[in-house]
Amino acid sequence: MMLLIKLGKKGFFMKRTAYIYDESYFWHNTGHGALFIPAGGYVEPDSYVESPESKRRVKNLLDRCGLIKELDVINPRHASKEEIGYYHTPEYINKIKSLSDSGGGDAGDSYTPFGKGSYEIASLSAGGAITGVDVVMEGRVKNAYVMSRPAGHHAEADCGRGFCIFNNVVIAAEHARKKYGINRIMILDWDVHHGNGTESAFYNDPNTLFVSLHQEYNFPSDRGFAEHIGEEAGIGYNVNIPLHPGTSNAGYIYAFEKLIVPIANRFKPELIIVSAGQDASIYDPLSRMMVTTKGYKEMTEIVKGIANRHCNGKLVFCHEGGYSTAYVPFCTLSIIESLSEIDSGVEDPFGIFHANMPVIDRLMDHQKESVDKVVELLSPYWNLDKEIGKADVLSNVR
Repeated sequence: MMLLIKLGKKGFFMKRTAYIYDESYFWHNTGHGALFIPAGGYVEPDSYVESPESKRRVKNLLDRCGLIKELDVINPRHASKEEIGYYHTPEYINKIKSLSDSGGGDAGDSYTPFGKGSYEIASLSAGGAITGVDVVMEGRVKNAYVMSRPAGHHAEADCGRGFCIFNNVVIAAEHARKKYGINRIMILDWDVHHGNGTESAFYNDPNTLFVSLHQEYNFPSDRGFAEHIGEEAGIGYNVNIPLHPGTSNAGYIYAFEKLIVPIANRFKPELIIVSAGQDASIYDPLSRMMVTTKGYKEMTEIVKGIANRHCNGKLVFCHEGGYSTAYVPFCTLSIIESLSEIDSGVEDPFGIFHANMPVIDRLMDHQKESVDKVVELLSPYWNLDKEIGKADVLSNVR
């Protein structure tokens, strides 16, 4: 493994990638349910799919393989009430604080349960995203992976949704603007569920390019359509890429090649934030997609290429969903390997089971057509006539 990367501003050797987490993230209590609904009636109590395990096991795997020693492990800080208010309404913030102090409740109408003390944990999760922006913008590291929990991309300004309380990436993006004067920010959301809260925050904003790849008609089923391209000055800057169930590595990479990279090259972001949900994986219980560790590494490589071309590699990943406790750690490890440019030596232990599935790396016609539809829709805004091949996509990755 390569331990030391380059000299930092103060003359000491710096590591390339920060890993930001706090033990409190694993103490956020979502209670007992089954999959994503509360227990009761004929639904026997179980653990919600949004449990600490898929996240804690990422840290355990990093420890077990030794990669954690090669990362700059950083403790997050709490986001202040003012910082949370960059997006969320005072009434909503006060509601979460009150419920948290009195034992817990639900941050929305349903599906966002939390226990006593989760306000502080959620503020630490948002603060982790802010910390990620700070260490990247100030040059302490090249990029950062934030093990944020609770997740954030479903949270709207005035309500929680889908296990999300505060919208971590929105708060982090607004922090970057206010503190560092950044103008153009790209937010890439590859969580299998549409990032409705993030979309709402920037739907009219031409300075934020929001791109969401997600399984069509999944949660929330009424959001994320290709035709939702923004409003007013923000038209064209909201890019939804709804993908068919069964889309695998090849379909995702095609979306990057054909759509995401050319738009990003025209937008020229000054900072990239990724909502990294590893729930499009082949083994996730809440999706029907087929992305493997290889796919996540390839997508990360492409995003690094965009960042290196336009913003000196400034890249912050914030963990979102991912509900296969067995497979999420390996998907996330592949991302962190790519970010850090260090090979842990860990092979995908599940690879033997899907290695011979031809659909994993084969682009199906209907998958290609779903992406091409979005290309056609957005071509008037981004001049997407030029074909961009994989060699161009992966150029300047280092």
